[in-house]
Amino acid sequence: MKRYCLALDLVNDPKVISQYKEHHKNIPRLIEKSIRDAGIEVMDIYLTGNRLFMIMEVNEGFSFENKARMDAGNEAVQEWEEMMGKLQKALPWADPGEKWVLSERIFSLNP
Repeated sequence: MKRYCLALDLVNDPKVISQYKEHHKNIPRLIEKSIRDAGIEVMDIYLTGNRLFMIMEVNEGFSFENKARMDAGNEAVQEWEEMMGKLQKALPWADPGEKWVLSERIFSLNP
């Protein structure tokens, strides 16, 4: 299984951060299904301050391109992304329109 780590900021406002956390306590079933259908086996999101870190473990069928295509054709995902987008803030080094930025692994205790 392959692992990806990504980062994104939230709007730096305690109310916004609280809203984001609440939304993720019980995500809609269709959102969870879209994640699993894309080949994502494990997804964890961590928060420090207003910075989010997402860790995904994916199966051999996963690709970011396929996930993007699937999401583009899924009305529930588009609505979720629009709602979450109001709470999120792109990292300063993100490409235009990019939300979650892929992180580079620079150290591992395991080979």
